[in-house]
Amino acid sequence: MDENFRTLWKNYVLQSFLATLAMSIVLIFLSIEHAVIVASIGATSFIVFAMPRSVTARPRNVIGGHMIGLLCGSVSTLISHPPSINVIMYSIAVGLSIFLMIITNTEHPPASGTALGVAINGFHPNVALAVIVSAVTLSAIHYSLRKYLKDLV
Repeated sequence: MDENFRTLWKNYVLQSFLATLAMSIVLIFLSIEHAVIVASIGATSFIVFAMPRSVTARPRNVIGGHMIGLLCGSVSTLISHPPSINVIMYSIAVGLSIFLMIITNTEHPPASGTALGVAINGFHPNVALAVIVSAVTLSAIHYSLRKYLKDLV
């Protein structure tokens, strides 16, 4: 068992509960057909609530990273190509999202999963709304409770 659990057990419970609450919001908007994006937001929840002091947990990174992921995944679906090169297009969406996050200083690893999910399933307004609402909600909770959130890993 983690040695900090005895002293920070309230944070462990609270921060895990907040992650659960945030994921329930995501799952209201998305179905299992968007599993890659759901997993991406789940990974974001982990970073925001288990590692809140990490640079990748900053609102700029969470929101900016997922916006870039949405953009890259969407662009990859707009480029006309034969189905035989889908794998290449999916890979380009991920690589481009990484490149853009790095040059804009909005690095957020799970956002490349957003790019992949949108590239695979195509752009849909509900998906975009869910990603935006999720990123903003997670960032708002993180910002509002930053004094109380502790790094748990």
